[in-house]
Amino acid sequence: MATIVITGASQGIGAAIAEALAGEGRTLCLVARNQTNLERVAEVCTSKGAEARIFPCDVTDEDAVRQMAASVADAAGVPDVLVNNAGAFVPGSLVETTREVFESQMSVNVTSAFLVTRAFLPGMTLRKSGRIVFMGSVASVRGYPGGVAYCAAKHAVLGLSRAVREETKDAGIQVSTILPGATLTPSWDGVDIPEDRFMPADDIAQAVRSIVEMSSRTVVEEVLLRPQEGDL
Repeated sequence: MATIVITGASQGIGAAIAEALAGEGRTLCLVARNQTNLERVAEVCTSKGAEARIFPCDVTDEDAVRQMAASVADAAGVPDVLVNNAGAFVPGSLVETTREVFESQMSVNVTSAFLVTRAFLPGMTLRKSGRIVFMGSVASVRGYPGGVAYCAAKHAVLGLSRAVREETKDAGIQVSTILPGATLTPSWDGVDIPEDRFMPADDIAQAVRSIVEMSSRTVVEEVLLRPQEGDL
């Protein structure tokens, strides 16, 4: 039986990942702030044969993360897979972006992944096995006008993932970063852009599934996915 923790699992890419990984013999620990949406995703995953448990949590809150990790350990043991998917996008140029918005983007996208990984890594290291997947972005490898805080945060996610990879590769832990471009999620609600210019969230989820299901002898360090017609 595999235990899989997914943050930001209440909608969008996180929900798609949960549904893609749902199956017999898997326990999914779904983490996000929105309990109602988590319950909906858990119901779908259960219908696919998984044991789905929800853990409402603000992953930017250190104490809340510590309590969530303890609850996961009590309920399902040390995770076999951790998917750090929680994140958010707030647009704005450098001049337009306030310090509060900048720090919030760093907290939601980077600090959350740092806190959650730090909470679960000791157990994985002691067991000498596990996979950790970070959700970066095309914005991890290039800058975009009008998205200064998000670009800074996603660059930091990639740096965090690369450092964790180097620290843990001798401990039997595989660390990967997904770098998706524009994906059809609620973050894009209200924009006047044709749907076919976006990648479906299910495609990102399938990339994660492929990584998770590889043998422990192989690690996909980074994978970049873009819409067929390029970035928006």
